[in-house]
Amino acid sequence: MKLLDNRVALITGAGRGIGRAIALAFAAEGARLALTARTASELDEVAGQIRSAGGTALTLPADLANRAVLQQLVASVAKSLGPVEILVNNAGIGSSAGPSPVVDFSDDFWEQTLQVNLTAPYLLSKAVLPGMLAKKWGRIIMIASINGKIGALHGAAYAASKHGLLGFTRTLAIEVAKEGITVNAICPGPVHTLMNDVRVQYDARRKGVTFEEQATGLTPLGRRLEPEEIAPLAVYLASDAAASVVGQAINIDGGVLMTG
Repeated sequence: MKLLDNRVALITGAGRGIGRAIALAFAAEGARLALTARTASELDEVAGQIRSAGGTALTLPADLANRAVLQQLVASVAKSLGPVEILVNNAGIGSSAGPSPVVDFSDDFWEQTLQVNLTAPYLLSKAVLPGMLAKKWGRIIMIASINGKIGALHGAAYAASKHGLLGFTRTLAIEVAKEGITVNAICPGPVHTLMNDVRVQYDARRKGVTFEEQATGLTPLGRRLEPEEIAPLAVYLASDAAASVVGQAINIDGGVLMTG
């Protein structure tokens, strides 16, 4: 029997990067997937790969910056696949979209970042909880960041949102632990994604070094992480085997925090 056999999972930001890798890993373990992101073509590519391997994938293009779509998103999954049993709050806006010192920081970008990175996970978690409580089983996984534990130069909104996400994770975990529901966070370090490429370019220009020099110096491994290196932990946290893992914020960072 597969680890996630017939579990209904909703993954946000599933069109590329970490979300895509988690979606493919969940599908390989038998989950029935609802995938959401802003770009329909990216979702279709991931869903096509899952379906061609015999899996189930529902695509729901949506912009999580629009609060009105969040409740509707959960309702659409329930109607097509059944109540959400596993929620992966992965979608996010990185600091690369608008890096700036706080004195010059865009207030609009601050609001947008907190909406997508913090408020959307809160509202989606709130929306799936009634079904999980009724079943006495559920898994909520936040894709946070090591910047939920340390600052991010010229990334105030990103760091603030990820710090907040860890606080929300721990609080919700306490509230539902006795109900068969676990809530945990994964804190990746620098991951080789399109979003992180932009941040690497920004920091390389700021420091006067090459893109390659900046990228290879980000971790003690001498490289960035790959999205596929994050997915196995998500599978574990979503499984029955992780029933006693509660309120954790687990680093997968190539040793960044260890070395300060």
